[in-house]
Amino acid sequence: MIHFDLASKKLRLEEIDRIMEQSGFWDNADEATKVMKEMKQLKDCIDSYEKLVTSSEDMETLIEIAYEENDESMIEEIGNELESFKQSFDELKISTLLSDEYDGCNAILTIHAGSGGTESCDWANMLSRMYLRYAARKGYTAEILDFLDGDEAGYKSITIQISGENVYGHLKSEHGVHRLVRISPFNAAGKRQTSFVSCDVMPEIEEDNSIEIKDDEIRVDTYRSSGAGGQHINKTSSAIRITHLPTGIVVQCQNERSQHMNKDKAMQMLKAKLLMLKKQENMDKEAGIRGEVTDNAFGSQIRNYVLQPYTMVKDTRTGAQTAAADAVLDGDLDLFVNAYLKWINQTPITQD
Repeated sequence: MIHFDLASKKLRLEEIDRIMEQSGFWDNADEATKVMKEMKQLKDCIDSYEKLVTSSEDMETLIEIAYEENDESMIEEIGNELESFKQSFDELKISTLLSDEYDGCNAILTIHAGSGGTESCDWANMLSRMYLRYAARKGYTAEILDFLDGDEAGYKSITIQISGENVYGHLKSEHGVHRLVRISPFNAAGKRQTSFVSCDVMPEIEEDNSIEIKDDEIRVDTYRSSGAGGQHINKTSSAIRITHLPTGIVVQCQNERSQHMNKDKAMQMLKAKLLMLKKQENMDKEAGIRGEVTDNAFGSQIRNYVLQPYTMVKDTRTGAQTAAADAVLDGDLDLFVNAYLKWINQTPITQD
């Protein structure tokens, strides 16, 4: 079922127009930017709906003409119009599912190699490439904030920020453990190898006063950046690692040009992690909602990627699957992203 309240969206758009006409609207640049972003999202949503209505009316007209003139040659044209309508309808339906508080935010993904040694580090590299390709496909921008190379190949960990419209709403589906089965390129015997990688996804949030971090609750360490970034970055210990002592959460950033900027970004990431932790704990208490899997090993995966002896990618939560494993690893994730959004909005939440 799709619920689209066109009237309330138009009323909100009129309200935003009045707000923008007020003197001093642009005095607060951050607030003005948020209002402009909301206005664009509302206009895009209304335009999509009105195009659907027009497409539906066009189909009705074509069908009437074909029936009156008994013209079978119009069947193909009607079929093309129907396919276009279905695609637009599905896109609008998915957009209505992006209603959570942080769905409109950018996303920060942290990928950690799990059990499997070099195999797992290589799998972390493959997964990071998948998300970078996904970002490029969707027109998002991606930036690597931090990484730690594997001993022989790939990454032990890598953190990527992906920016664009509703990025977190789409990529929250990727939070969890990803399992790969393939013939190992690092095994001379050519045996099948199973590897695990965990992906942590959090929204890039603005300052949130509900999260307070005291100085004595964190430990800040500096270290040298791992890779390319200019002579300045390589000669100074500008990278920052922050450990939140009460929870054991660790965040780090090395991409920015200065230690101060890296610390600000790391603190922002820490606050986002604590906010998500607080939100999940509240949901668990109030609704008995299912918890997320955290063990980075067999039996805890959210998705399986099988490359041998056959090819298949299957999500263990939604049941969505495809044999086009190469396409998925090249960033074609819409099947799984959309299936997850439908799943979390249709799965009933039961109370004890």
